[in-house]
Amino acid sequence: MKLRMALVMGIMMCGLLLTVQLNEDVADYVWALKQGESREVMAGWNSDPKSKDSLLERIEAEAAKRRIAPVDARLDRIWKAIPGYNGLEVDVERTYQLMKASPPDAQIRYIYKEIPPRVQLSDLGVHPIYRGNPDKPMVALMINVAWGNEYLEPMLNILDKENVKATFFLDGSWLKKNADAARNIQAHGHEMSNHAYSHPDMSKLDRQAAYNQIAKTEKLLQSTLQVTNRWFAPPSGDYNGMTVKVAAEQGLRTVLWTLDTVDWQHPPAWAVINKIKNRVTAGSLILMHPTDSSSQALEGMIRAIKQKGLSLGTVSDTLSSDRVPLVEAGL
Repeated sequence: MKLRMALVMGIMMCGLLLTVQLNEDVADYVWALKQGESREVMAGWNSDPKSKDSLLERIEAEAAKRRIAPVDARLDRIWKAIPGYNGLEVDVERTYQLMKASPPDAQIRYIYKEIPPRVQLSDLGVHPIYRGNPDKPMVALMINVAWGNEYLEPMLNILDKENVKATFFLDGSWLKKNADAARNIQAHGHEMSNHAYSHPDMSKLDRQAAYNQIAKTEKLLQSTLQVTNRWFAPPSGDYNGMTVKVAAEQGLRTVLWTLDTVDWQHPPAWAVINKIKNRVTAGSLILMHPTDSSSQALEGMIRAIKQKGLSLGTVSDTLSSDRVPLVEAGL
């Protein structure tokens, strides 16, 4: 009799526990449906145990919509070598790992990775560069220095105030005489590059003379400032095919400009600002010098550029295929 009673009680307890567990599973299932989840949460209710996690499926679906294809570097009839621009895509695995422990209704925080273009600037061969990629919302200030020391400090102060880094192309003879001024520019965090040694018309030089003009300044940049330089800006924009080749032999790419302030003619500051405001576009390289015009116009130029939704970087920043940071790009 006692054995029979024990068996009955055991069966009743098992049934009660099963009922409680079933009710909990049903509640979980109903809650999941309300959250828009497609996966089954009850054991045994999922007809396909190998089906994908719905969070992963959502991430993959959104990743396909958010992908931005990379842009290859190319040669242009007018602008010569134009660098490529990295694409952007969601890093599905890292995003999933980040979000899988979050509540089901949490907003997905996507992690991105850049996709390099198939054709890089280095694949194009030896050609001059006049601009960055027009899909990259960044421009650079190219400041050629062979004279104009009195305007350097005011311009550096404005660049600091506006949190802008520029590229200073230094004439070698100027650098030799003004090493402390050059170190001061460098101390402000600006990029230092090569503007030949004595401001010659490079196209009028023979091969050895052209090579020496670049090499002499390059040696000074290394010994005085300890920089590893990448760029050569020919004085007055004067060059020929040989110029580009001898620069390349020294590991330098020849870079010119998209927009010229013509500040050496001393135009009024408002005219320089208006010119930049009306003509600047993504990828522009803006030529200037330490003159009264550029010193007075610089702050207005920078603000006009920023108002157009463009970032400012060095020549290296602007000509790289790296994307502008998402916050700056408004993505």
